[in-house]
Amino acid sequence: MFNLKNKKIFVAGHKGMVGSSIINELNPLNSKILTAEKNELDLRDLSLVNDWFETNKPDIVVIAAAKVGGIHANSSYPVEFLLDNLKIQNNLIEISYRYDVKKLLFLGSSCIYPKNSPQPIKEDYLLTSSLEPTNEYYALAKISGLKLCQAYRKQYGCDFISLMPTNLYGPNDNFHPIDSHVPAALLRRFHIAKINNYKNVEVWGSGKPKREFMHVNDLAKACIFLIQNYSSNKHINVGTGKEISILDFANLIKKIVGFEGKVIFDKTKPDGTYVKRLDTTKINDMGWFANIELEKGLKMTYEWALKNKVFENEN
Repeated sequence: MFNLKNKKIFVAGHKGMVGSSIINELNPLNSKILTAEKNELDLRDLSLVNDWFETNKPDIVVIAAAKVGGIHANSSYPVEFLLDNLKIQNNLIEISYRYDVKKLLFLGSSCIYPKNSPQPIKEDYLLTSSLEPTNEYYALAKISGLKLCQAYRKQYGCDFISLMPTNLYGPNDNFHPIDSHVPAALLRRFHIAKINNYKNVEVWGSGKPKREFMHVNDLAKACIFLIQNYSSNKHINVGTGKEISILDFANLIKKIVGFEGKVIFDKTKPDGTYVKRLDTTKINDMGWFANIELEKGLKMTYEWALKNKVFENEN
């Protein structure tokens, strides 16, 4: 078991949904948490990253920093989704090796897997077929990060591991009206419809695709668990093992928000991959399981958004 006590842990991307949740999980563990604001450290700049590591000398690095977004953002900004992510992760991985970081956790995404993977998706399905076109640039960056971690382990013996989470939601998510992921986008859309007494809410696609959604607090717990207990050149999936159709998901959010109108599906908009659920046998066999039920997690997220006035000035 890798001991975190008194270790200096750099959480890159500490203000994002994933990074902030990881810090909350680390707080009780007697570790020294290191963070860096964007205005003081541009992770895309190798020289700045090198200088920061030379000054702070972290023992552990968690790469939760990334350029992320939904289908629209991925389609609109392919250069940024590929190039920014490559720069961020390559710099952090290279400099972690240079400064003898003892453990590195790279956070990827379930979109690394082929579009038409058999379900549930096993880790071994990586690179067996073509990617989903709507997010292939982001996926290519994440695959490169995973492979770079493997390369450093193979060539230099670095204890660099990679985790591939399923679709996430929770506090500090991006609730942007266009560039957000499905859970945050729908919570926002249904809330606006409720406060404005709209008669219906429009949802992209047919509603038939099925997705797996996990609360970010479960992911954060998995990150700590894997840093402590996992060391392998093989990446590992993290998810709930449960899927839900977008139609049922939208109706669940409708219920949580309290919207009383109709849900209309715009079938002219893309569905993305039809079914996507991760096979979590490996991490489950190690003794870790997600434990936040979807309805409870969505209620928690909506309450957080209201408390933090995420939807302020939306009426």
